[in-house]
Amino acid sequence: MSAAQTASAQRGFDRPGGDLLRFVVPTGDPEICAARCEREGRCRAWTFSYPGTAALGGSNNAVCFLKSQVTPRVENACCVSGIKGGGLLESRTGPVETSIDRTGGDYRSFDIASDPTGETCKKTCEGESRCRAWTYVRPGYLGASARCYLKSQIKPPRRKPCCLSGVVR
Repeated sequence: MSAAQTASAQRGFDRPGGDLLRFVVPTGDPEICAARCEREGRCRAWTFSYPGTAALGGSNNAVCFLKSQVTPRVENACCVSGIKGGGLLESRTGPVETSIDRTGGDYRSFDIASDPTGETCKKTCEGESRCRAWTYVRPGYLGASARCYLKSQIKPPRRKPCCLSGVVR
């Protein structure tokens, strides 16, 4: 693993153990967790868990775990993890835009099973000729269920930690 890979946040990874402090993040924004680690002298790493994830027994709150040590990362779609000094860098372009909402242009929306990758919502959009873009809202942000929004118009991206989005055509 290169230094560049260890220096930035890693979406889809947990760093179990070494917990120093745990707190609820009311805004559900992983940037709060990364910034808090920077300010906490004893913090060496952090893990942010999205609301409604199995890592917290389905809690409806987003939770930040500050770590007293850099524990090995474990693949888990529940979380975003990072090391102190690395900040939060999430991919916002490509087939899946992390922490992006494309508000407006909806022609239909529906509750959907929790899918941390947004793949089910994306595939539904790809299967409908009218659909040009999509937004998947994680459970715990608009309600207990995840929700998929299919869009007949491509709207500008807006940073919102609740969502995954994409443009298909």
